[in-house]
Amino acid sequence: MGHLFYLIGPPGSGKRTVGLELSRLTGAALMDNHLINDPIFTAWGADGHKPLPPEIWEFTRRVRDIVLEAVAAAPAEVSHIFTNYLADLPGEAEFIDRFAALARERGAQFVPVYLTCPTEELRRRMPLPERRARLKLSDPTRLQATLDKNGVLPVPDGMLTLDTSQMTPEQAARAILTFAEAQVA
Repeated sequence: MGHLFYLIGPPGSGKRTVGLELSRLTGAALMDNHLINDPIFTAWGADGHKPLPPEIWEFTRRVRDIVLEAVAAAPAEVSHIFTNYLADLPGEAEFIDRFAALARERGAQFVPVYLTCPTEELRRRMPLPERRARLKLSDPTRLQATLDKNGVLPVPDGMLTLDTSQMTPEQAARAILTFAEAQVA
């Protein structure tokens, strides 16, 4: 049985970094949210500092829909890792249901994981060079404004929660695998 890992957390919480380690350990394909967003962000001249216009999200939605369609059609033995920031806004929690449905459609084990990190640590991570290179939010002031305005989706019941300020990416990835194994047992 394949897996569909879904790493949720605020910007800077280490979703991609943990996803890379999880991919290394499992061979799962990392479908980082910036794999979906960056072609659109690049076309619009995003730089991680300027605010993104609201209309950009319709374009990223269309790219995401095509990626999800491709994942649904992929061979059953291929596992996937998705990453996402979900705000505390109406409709955001529905993404969890959508990815759970995709896992069911594929006959894969759905493994949702919530990555947390103290706000001060998130702010410290914003200007790291690798964030800017990947067109990620890199301005601590904009991060704070985003979190103040949109918040972070509260952790749903039954979801593994990991504080990435307290563990290495490898430790987090191994904790995710242990959680997945316990769900099957």
